[in-house]
Amino acid sequence: MEERATVKFKKDEFAIKEYIKTILGKGKISRVKIEYTPIGEKVIISTNKPGIVIGKRGEKIESLTDMLKTKFKLENPRIEIDEILQPEFDAQIIADEIALSLERFGPLKFKVVAYKNLQRIMNAGALGAEIVLGGKLPSARAKTWRFSQGYLRKVGDTAKVVDRARAVAQTRPGTVGVKVSILSPHAVLTDKLVLNKDIIEKLKMNSVAVEIEKEEKKVKARRKKE
Repeated sequence: MEERATVKFKKDEFAIKEYIKTILGKGKISRVKIEYTPIGEKVIISTNKPGIVIGKRGEKIESLTDMLKTKFKLENPRIEIDEILQPEFDAQIIADEIALSLERFGPLKFKVVAYKNLQRIMNAGALGAEIVLGGKLPSARAKTWRFSQGYLRKVGDTAKVVDRARAVAQTRPGTVGVKVSILSPHAVLTDKLVLNKDIIEKLKMNSVAVEIEKEEKKVKARRKKE
């Protein structure tokens, strides 16, 4: 019974998140987080366009709160806005923007859209980024195109800090899948090695010591032969 209740709870939570994303529109929301407190449910919406999400005098927030009460039977939902200050490092925002661009301009300009967004991410200071497009681009047969730049690990601890997201573009030729992976410059890399002046000097001294040791061995070898 507990397992069924947990599954139902997770399904309801997923339905709430998808409903909020659908109501507010693609490209405006990165993620929706729900926290349960003693005084009610706190719904945190991460967005780079807080003004559009809130609406004039908070009209959209009020209507969304009412819908959460009536449609999903939440007792006391409180909506909070988490503003994304650097949308270039948010994979979901970029993936949605690419999908919207493909729907607006068509799949024939997919390379321009992909390279433009990739350059935008890297110019903002990202350590690495990858954009993967899959679908009828541009031929009648489905094909996968990959655009990448910088440092981006696929496995290990570094792969865990890579922000990944997916989006879907509905174009005239068919559906196009969009995958975006971004390694932010603020990500903590456990395997990152920073070489400062002291370390460089130590490495130089060690290399010099190794060379001296080699020369001494050569001299000893010559003396033995003599």
